[in-house]
Amino acid sequence: MTEKASAVQSVDRAVSVLESLARHGEAGVTEIADELGVHKSTAFRLLGALENRGLVTQSKERGKYCLGAGMLRLAGAAAVRLDISQEGTPLCRELADEVGETVNIAILDDDAAVNVAQARGAASVTTYNWLGRRTPLHATSSGKVLLAHAPTAVRERLFAAGLERYTERTVTSPADLDSQLAEAAERGFAIAAEELEIGLNAVAAPVHTHDGTVIGAISASGPAYRLGEALLPKLAKRTMAVAEELSRRMGYGG
Repeated sequence: MTEKASAVQSVDRAVSVLESLARHGEAGVTEIADELGVHKSTAFRLLGALENRGLVTQSKERGKYCLGAGMLRLAGAAAVRLDISQEGTPLCRELADEVGETVNIAILDDDAAVNVAQARGAASVTTYNWLGRRTPLHATSSGKVLLAHAPTAVRERLFAAGLERYTERTVTSPADLDSQLAEAAERGFAIAAEELEIGLNAVAAPVHTHDGTVIGAISASGPAYRLGEALLPKLAKRTMAVAEELSRRMGYGG
């Protein structure tokens, strides 16, 4: 078996372990091995790897394994993505119809912003689908909003990797980006003017969850000839209002 095939098999078996524990509540090494049709040593290694990541935990008294708190973390993250997409899609549609441009909701995914909802207005001149696309944090309005509220480690990792230039207007200086992020956090919105693509301008505002954490950003984007920089602050106010409504629907009362 090739190394790649072996890795895929290990992942498949690890998922099978999690599914088994989800069905039975708890199980020992022997039970897991029998269900997977593998040797006990293989089952023990799988459980050990999952335990190290907090996805399973072992009762010292009973010697049985069950799903760990790490599964709640993953399930919570998935639920937030689903909730913000479901709750935000109608609001995206309303804003897109109102301003005639493309509206997206993005969330932070490691070192990028990922669009999880999209609506296009009547004036939109492109049929490009941004849904599911990973976009750079430093060159997009949504990315700047997410980065402005992200843990310091995210920003440090981005700076260490270097800020890629996409156009002549892309901000590649950490000091300049820091200044923009501070401004975005203070005024409640961020702007990207031809920083990802020439001729594309955008504004974005943060979406909060019940505890005040920023879990996403709503952006409105369009061609620079129609959405000139002088118009972006006005569009930002409307985008902020929609973001506040989505935050309210996500349980935020601030």
